[in-house]
Amino acid sequence: MNREVIQLASYDYHLPDEQIARHPLEKRDQAKLLHYQNGKIEDRSFIELPELLPAQSHLFFNATKVIPARVFFQKPSTAQGEGAHIEVFLLNPITPSTIIGEAMLAKQKCSWHCMIGNKKKWRSDLVLKKSLSINSKEIVLSATLERSDEQIVSFSWDNPEMSFVDIVEAAGRTPLPPYLKREATDEDKPRYQTVYSAHEGAVAAPTAGLHFTPEVLKALENRGIIQDYLTLHVSAGTFQPIKAHDITQHPMHSEQMVVNKTHIERLLAHEEGKIIAVGTTSLRTLESLYWFGVLLSKDANASFKIPKLVAYQDNPEILISLKESMNNILGYMEKHRFDQLIGETEIFIYPGYKFRVCQGLITNFHLPKSTLILLIAALVGEDWKQIYQHALQNNYRFLSYGDSSLLLP
Repeated sequence: MNREVIQLASYDYHLPDEQIARHPLEKRDQAKLLHYQNGKIEDRSFIELPELLPAQSHLFFNATKVIPARVFFQKPSTAQGEGAHIEVFLLNPITPSTIIGEAMLAKQKCSWHCMIGNKKKWRSDLVLKKSLSINSKEIVLSATLERSDEQIVSFSWDNPEMSFVDIVEAAGRTPLPPYLKREATDEDKPRYQTVYSAHEGAVAAPTAGLHFTPEVLKALENRGIIQDYLTLHVSAGTFQPIKAHDITQHPMHSEQMVVNKTHIERLLAHEEGKIIAVGTTSLRTLESLYWFGVLLSKDANASFKIPKLVAYQDNPEILISLKESMNNILGYMEKHRFDQLIGETEIFIYPGYKFRVCQGLITNFHLPKSTLILLIAALVGEDWKQIYQHALQNNYRFLSYGDSSLLLP
């Protein structure tokens, strides 16, 4: 497949600092909602979302849960003064399992690939310690720089009853996006989390879901809107700016996905209504699923690992249908007696991509010249400029804590 060269400058726009939402609204569902359908734009409120969705819509949410991934340690003080502060930012687990859900349940010890702030002050022979109080029990968390060049950190703690998820909840801080340019406060712990979050492992929130409330979810149910919950553990790479002249050289982050057999069966049975992703992470998961079915059509033992440019390597005319893809996956799961699939995706969606699963998207407003703005442009074409210009001119709030949009091309 011939790929058109993407000029990144064409996906730039001026984002005034005052339109970046630094804090969440008092009520989640009172955010503005830009409703885009068939090229037309109207201003609505998020609480109106259920009545704006087409009948028989099928929504897919991302049920990942943000972990307090920023853990701060302090070196012991010396005669020369106070010990240096070192930040350890959890990225992905190494031991006892690379599967995030399993790693969070580790007892007594584990190791993670991390970003390390002030790393030059941390000698490999120095064990950093942090005292914690969990359920009135005093616990000491220790951290060792196991492999400095790979930034692998080993953690251990002196209470065999506590899982790593308990330790992180007590020791860590909410990992707010860097563009908010502020430290996390107590309000961020519940608000930088969806009301339906369930599976610990993300280091960034699936922000499209931050607007949903129990009332909105109930209204969706009353309208007969199907709701399904996938999991993609959002990684820090989602904030990585594109620097490469050729965007295809941009190193896309790998993110772990978890999908159930029920999801595949429902996609297979889907006949009417639109499949709508709640957030770019849900969309990336759904589209990655299609490509896994394609990979299985070529190799019955293919790994559930979706390469960055998988969608641009075949003649689109010879690709299989969504039903064929889901049948391949269902057959694979039944053959291996799997009720759940755990995989990884690096899928890069940019203009020219043909969507195989999703027909709509609920999403916030994203940074200029980012992978996410390219994804939006892939979905709505050149109308992305009209959408963003309208949002800017009508004082929509941008980025993670900002307002929302319902995009139905």
